[in-house]
Amino acid sequence: MDPRRARLVEVASPARPEGQVLVLHGGADRPGRPPTSPTQLSVLRMVPVARRVARAGRGRLRVHRLLNSSRGWDPDRTPVEDVEWALWRLAQDGPRLPTCLVGHSLGGRAALLAGGGEDVVSVVALNPWVYADDATRTDLAGRRVLVVHGTDDRIADPRRARRVVDGLRARHTDATFVDVEGGRHAMLRHGSVFERHAADFAARTLLGRPRG
Repeated sequence: MDPRRARLVEVASPARPEGQVLVLHGGADRPGRPPTSPTQLSVLRMVPVARRVARAGRGRLRVHRLLNSSRGWDPDRTPVEDVEWALWRLAQDGPRLPTCLVGHSLGGRAALLAGGGEDVVSVVALNPWVYADDATRTDLAGRRVLVVHGTDDRIADPRRARRVVDGLRARHTDATFVDVEGGRHAMLRHGSVFERHAADFAARTLLGRPRG
């Protein structure tokens, strides 16, 4: 298998899922466009998030993590294309399901930009690395969006993320911004707060209410 191809990692696969969640990692650019490693820190950061989402689903949510085809934002194949491939692959492997995208850093940006996908009903962006005009790059009408950002993030500017939320609201998208006081980019500090927001929002938007 080509190591540069995107891959899906199963976290939860109930017999009769009512919705599905795709969890997206971040990652900085590296010289030579190296492939994503399952053991890189940006990938491992999302493992507890994915597990928390699966627990919140209480056996009703199919959950997968996506490993991007390369680290960072490769202009030849961006994480957005990897998300689109993953959604297509999941649709081939099972029933079409209402979907929530949950991403961190560049994965948060990918979630927002891929959020107009046919099956996507909600998006969670954790400390997303975004441009202020990203709100105009995709149509998220009818979707629900949650951006959770640490106030002490020095890598992804919370002010830009807030401007994206404001832009989405101006375009009549149901978008919410939540501050995590003292939270930093890696989500190591107050990690459980980020995880809880992501899990509760995914369960609420896919199943109708938070599941714990």
